[in-house]
Amino acid sequence: MATSAKPVPVQSFRAKVTTKGQITVPVQIRRSLGVRPGDKIRFEQQEGGIRVVRDSEENAFEKWRGIGTGFPIKGEGREAIVAFFREMRGHDDLD
Repeated sequence: MATSAKPVPVQSFRAKVTTKGQITVPVQIRRSLGVRPGDKIRFEQQEGGIRVVRDSEENAFEKWRGIGTGFPIKGEGREAIVAFFREMRGHDDLD
């Protein structure tokens, strides 16, 4: 016996368009998109309606750039990194 999925009730929110074509995005939508003042949103036209999404121009990996620059590694390359970690872990040349 197959069970059918219950339809999800559609929430709707209203916004008034000003003479300049501006709207105030309802707070529930702003929260669900995670947008803050200064963020951008994108309107995507789709069959049957419009989709509103947060516009992410930033690279998802950009916040991690330079994360390893604070380590005092002497030299370059794999050998320098291995030597750094051996020293950090307390290994000596006899290990």
